[in-house]
Amino acid sequence: MPPKTLTLGFDTSAAHVAAALLCDGEIIAVRGDMMSKGQAEHLLPMIEDMLSDLDKSWSDITRIGVGVGPGNFTGIRISVSAARGLALSLNIPAIGINGFEIASHGIDTPWRALVNAPRDQVYMLANDGDSPSLLPRIDLPASDLTCCEFSALSATEIAIRIAKIAQNAPDSARPAPLYIRAADAAPPKDPLPQIVE
Repeated sequence: MPPKTLTLGFDTSAAHVAAALLCDGEIIAVRGDMMSKGQAEHLLPMIEDMLSDLDKSWSDITRIGVGVGPGNFTGIRISVSAARGLALSLNIPAIGINGFEIASHGIDTPWRALVNAPRDQVYMLANDGDSPSLLPRIDLPASDLTCCEFSALSATEIAIRIAKIAQNAPDSARPAPLYIRAADAAPPKDPLPQIVE
């Protein structure tokens, strides 16, 4: 009998921490906690608790899927860094899954995937392979807002979809954040400190 595969999927790209474990394609654990701060401190202990509840350890994980955005700048960096570190230490593949893939997972017809953006805007991907567009939410027909919208998914559904996509995805380059626009951070207005020798 071939060894069992254990796929871990997780995401912190919005105001949540979510993780799911799939064993040979079957969901065996899932958890999602809503939080806007503290994801970095919460993510790994949450996964460790899930593994412990199943009498499994980190070394049982054979594959990792991680949400890479678009979304919260800091949240994306948290999950991508965790996935890369785990993949390196466990010597297993980590696959980055973007919000458009998550939103459209299981849709076999032409689709438009939406991911929330700041200032009441959305990132829209009309078809797989296109470049995302940034549009005011008010400009979209109501029918577009009900199909394939990332923000309409629960945190646990996001984690489950990430794990399901990752379990069948080919190994790829290390996951990297997907930023469609620059961060909102502005350089400080104060003058730079003067270095005195």
